[in-house]
Amino acid sequence: MIYPFPLTNRWPLIGMLHLPPLPGSPQSGKSLAEIVRHTLADAEVLATAGFDGLMLENFGDSPFYPERVPAITVAAMTTVAVEVRRAFPQLPMGINVLRNDGRSALAIAAAVGAAFIRVNVLCGARVTDQGVISGIAHDLLRERAALKAEVAIWADVAVKHSAALAPRPLAEEARELVERGGADVVLVTGSATGSAPNREELREVRDAVGEHPVFVASGMTADNLSQFSAATGFIVGSSLKQANNPNLRIDAAAARKIVLFRDQAQS
Repeated sequence: MIYPFPLTNRWPLIGMLHLPPLPGSPQSGKSLAEIVRHTLADAEVLATAGFDGLMLENFGDSPFYPERVPAITVAAMTTVAVEVRRAFPQLPMGINVLRNDGRSALAIAAAVGAAFIRVNVLCGARVTDQGVISGIAHDLLRERAALKAEVAIWADVAVKHSAALAPRPLAEEARELVERGGADVVLVTGSATGSAPNREELREVRDAVGEHPVFVASGMTADNLSQFSAATGFIVGSSLKQANNPNLRIDAAAARKIVLFRDQAQS
């Protein structure tokens, strides 16, 4: 298992860096230089607030490719990731290439020294707005081995914005993510962006995966953080943003509030 934080650290906070539409995407409007400045400003807010890590994601590129993205997307994300790593080398960074291009995420991570990647569908199959997306563990784990990359794989179980092609017990899916799919960290979400997971389902996943870390990866706010005590940590996105809109800038007061509430809950 690869994990970028001490296992004794309770509730690491990973802040989302939602990239504006990148060059080549339908809603693209900013230059790459503008996107870099935008992302560095958001990263500065998170670092100053006391977040423990960052996650870079091409959130603005909808509608998303179900699998491999174009070369321009990989090049643009790599350019931004290099600048974020240069500015904040002390913060472990993750890469998520939507919707399920884990191989490109791994390539970017290996090139820039990122610590982990997020894969929405590592195992099994899910029905999504991009169609049916199938697991990529068989390719991804072999590619990581070939690259000799110390990059952790953070994988969703029953990922948001999707439905099971053939429903199975949640604990069984979670267990297979780590035992057969090679996931280092399991992510639990609600049904959509900004939606909190079911607490009982979080506990079910926690019990199923043994010593592997389990992060809540959607819907975490300062007000509900303590309700998810079974989690190892949190990926925070929408609740950091102005008006809770993931397309807007990160609000410094919201970021500080989440860190403050995390610290108070730990004491």
